[in-house]
Amino acid sequence: MQVTADNAKKDKPTPTFSRTNPFPARILKNVNLNGEGSSKETRHIELSLEGSGLSYVPGDALGVVPENDPELVAALLVEMHWDEEAVVTINKQGETLPLKEALTSFFEITLLNKKILQQAAAFTENEELQKLVVVENAAQLKEYCYGRDLLDMLRDFGPWKATAQEIVSLLRKMPPRLYSIASSIAAHPNEVHLTIGAVRYSSNGRDRKGVCSIQCAERVQEGDTLPVFVQPNKHFHLPETGESDIIMVGPGTGIAPFRSFIEERAVNKASGKTWLFFGDQHAASDFLYQDELEKYLQDGILTKLDVAFSRDTAQKVYVQHKMLEHGKELFAWLEKGATFYVCGDKEHMAKDVHEALITVIEKEGEMARDAAEAYLKEMQSNGRYQRDVY
Repeated sequence: MQVTADNAKKDKPTPTFSRTNPFPARILKNVNLNGEGSSKETRHIELSLEGSGLSYVPGDALGVVPENDPELVAALLVEMHWDEEAVVTINKQGETLPLKEALTSFFEITLLNKKILQQAAAFTENEELQKLVVVENAAQLKEYCYGRDLLDMLRDFGPWKATAQEIVSLLRKMPPRLYSIASSIAAHPNEVHLTIGAVRYSSNGRDRKGVCSIQCAERVQEGDTLPVFVQPNKHFHLPETGESDIIMVGPGTGIAPFRSFIEERAVNKASGKTWLFFGDQHAASDFLYQDELEKYLQDGILTKLDVAFSRDTAQKVYVQHKMLEHGKELFAWLEKGATFYVCGDKEHMAKDVHEALITVIEKEGEMARDAAEAYLKEMQSNGRYQRDVY
């Protein structure tokens, strides 16, 4: 049988894109959501999934494989007098890359851990490092690693008697960064949207930048591509039926999955009620997706929208305060079977929201603290209390 060009095309398997084979998604839009005078920068990024075969459901995350800051890579090369063209082996399979490329796109260079310092101690006679890696000083070693990177280590503990190969062999492969998806594929076919807060801070005398967030904020433009894959999240999703009520608490970039929830319910004309608690610093500059949310409220897709802007009042008001303020109605929704969602900062916000939720159940349900905790545990085991915290 003669193979025509068309047949050949059909026989050629389409590549499956995944964590190990990310899809180069073209950036369609990259804008700052924060207004003038904000101390924050939050990027809204729209990516094309055309030709990827990738799909997702609200609640899933998008993995982005980032690249390191070229300025940080250049500083490492200068510090160690390394030749950027020198070829280094990057993994056990023996694959190689020029040093500059390996430091840019393959290795994690912004985080340190105990193992890296312990192994690095073999390549220097620096007494400070030798002292730091002894077992008794585990606490100091941990403290040193916090907020420092490879460049700090190389500057602090030289002179080094190690080749570039020996140093990069200490490093781990750059892990992808996972972001809650901020869109519904039903509302935006062939697209995926992200809401990313730019991370910038100073630590140990140097300015630091989040690897992926600052790549997105400063170094990629519309038309460029980002390597991505979909990471399903089985523990954070809309109820089976659109008739169920939902309560969503998502301050700051925690709004992301709830934008996807609301879009999905708008497209599917869900009849269940929808309540969003959103918070940030200033209403004038930090009300992310304000126009969209107010339109959803007007159209009845959002039943209730409660906002807390902590820096606009003498007394700081956060989302958990708004929950307590509306405790009676909140508990009534829970009693009718609403699912409660929270997304965002694990350390502070999610803990405070959890506490507020127990307080609401205790007070409005007129029950003892342990009974309120049991009520919430029951909700959790029934999938009616879901958290996407980081």
